Amino acid sequence: MQPEVRFRSFFMGGFECSSHRRRDGRRLDLIASTGHDRLAREDYRRLHEFGLRTVRDGLRWHRIETEPGRYDWSSFLPMLRAARETQVQVIWDLCHYGWPDDIDIWSDSFIERFARFAGEAARVVREESDDIPFYCPVNELSFWAWAGGEVGRMNPCAEKQGHQLKRQLVRAAIAGIEAVRSVDPRARFVYAEPSIHVTSGASTARARTNAEIYRQAQFEAYDLISGRIEPELGGRPDYLDIVGANFYPDNQWYLAGPTIHFGHHAYRPFRTMLAELHARYERPILVTETGAEGGVRASWFHYVCGEVLAALAQDVPVLGVCFYPILDYPGWDDDRHCDVGLLTNPDAQGRRSVCRSLLDEFERQQMVFDTVRGATAPDMNSAILSMVGSND
Repeated sequence: MQPEVRFRSFFMGGFECSSHRRRDGRRLDLIASTGHDRLAREDYRRLHEFGLRTVRDGLRWHRIETEPGRYDWSSFLPMLRAARETQVQVIWDLCHYGWPDDIDIWSDSFIERFARFAGEAARVVREESDDIPFYCPVNELSFWAWAGGEVGRMNPCAEKQGHQLKRQLVRAAIAGIEAVRSVDPRARFVYAEPSIHVTSGASTARARTNAEIYRQAQFEAYDLISGRIEPELGGRPDYLDIVGANFYPDNQWYLAGPTIHFGHHAYRPFRTMLAELHARYERPILVTETGAEGGVRASWFHYVCGEVLAALAQDVPVLGVCFYPILDYPGWDDDRHCDVGLLTNPDAQGRRSVCRSLLDEFERQQMVFDTVRGATAPDMNSAILSMVGSND
């Protein structure tokens, strides 16, 4: 079992770093389109000022491995050095939906090339910093398998091949972990997988069973990585380090039906989802993504924090909450402005405005969690329970 982890801050900000190709062939680069590539130092500095001293960010593999086996780190080093200069701890996504165009994702070469890339990235990080590094090998491989392999929404734009794509991504993640560990055995790994709830609007036993089968599928990626199922893929328990839970307002729905909205009698409390995740894997948990759009940003964050407090009261080891994305961004499919962040798009002078209501809620929750985390062990549970009541 890995040593205990304590991140530099409990609350974190996540920078959207998707770099996939859409169905129409257009490649997205959210780090560039949000201006984060040129404003990384300022972005990190602002978050540090707000108390967010740990963030999620990403490397753009397609920008770095410009030719097979040749790496251009000029898109990454400024970000890496900006994080060091601003004393921000980064969990680096090694693959966030995108890869170099010359690789066939279905081939063994994809796994081999990703492993080499992951190892070289770890070498660069080690040379630049003495801090223990954190990596997310493959972001949301469950969602990627569905969107890219089942319904053709993103690369590789396949249909009805989600089963195969998920296993290919698991093999790549495992190979990447091994490559990173060969360079820096201290490295820790954070996964980011959707936490969902699916139920049936019908009352028949068959409908309920089908919904439960679908719900249980959310655990398949972690089961594969840890070797609980299909060990021939190479999974092992020690590959499962920090378990991530991505949770958004639309993560609960009726099977083949509509979204279950917060407040509905069928809505499952997030605290029970976190408890189930911990009971299944006995690993520390990080809420790797959570957020909402528009005027409900602050209220959603308030709800999630209350549920995390309740989970902590049940001895679920939640290490932190990452608001994601922390910057407004252009929508994947239509470039519409998505006002989801704590910080807005930059103006002509490179300045970002702040969502005041969300910042106020961040500051409130930081005070709540500082009180809880500052309590001595005998008093911690009573402190959590009192804060849960004040957070409702």
